[in-house]
Amino acid sequence: QVQLVESGGGLVQPGGSLRLSCAASGGIFSIDAMDWYRQAPGKQRELVAVITRGGSIHYANSVKGRFTISRDNAKNTIYLQMNSLKPEDAAVYYCHTQRVCDTFLRCLELWGQGTLVTVSS
Repeated sequence: QVQLVESGGGLVQPGGSLRLSCAASGGIFSIDAMDWYRQAPGKQRELVAVITRGGSIHYANSVKGRFTISRDNAKNTIYLQMNSLKPEDAAVYYCHTQRVCDTFLRCLELWGQGTLVTVSS
């Protein structure tokens, strides 16, 4: 089946950087906009950044100027470069797409399992 798999999370000190990856696999026919969400314990899941298939990008105000989202359509992969990390950025980061279609033209919304980012000194 089609799935999204995140990687790149870990422990970083405040002010440090991490680069997250999310790869879609499983017989992809097409995939539309992809995005990153995050969720800290006891908090709502929030949208961090989104990138459309055509390359349009939107960021949450809390990460604007510090995070960069990018996309490699040939690999069905998106990335999130996170710089100047703050303790408030600590969360499980989830990859997501509203619409991915497999080679049988079955389409669905899809979430990854998440990757943990810890920001602590």
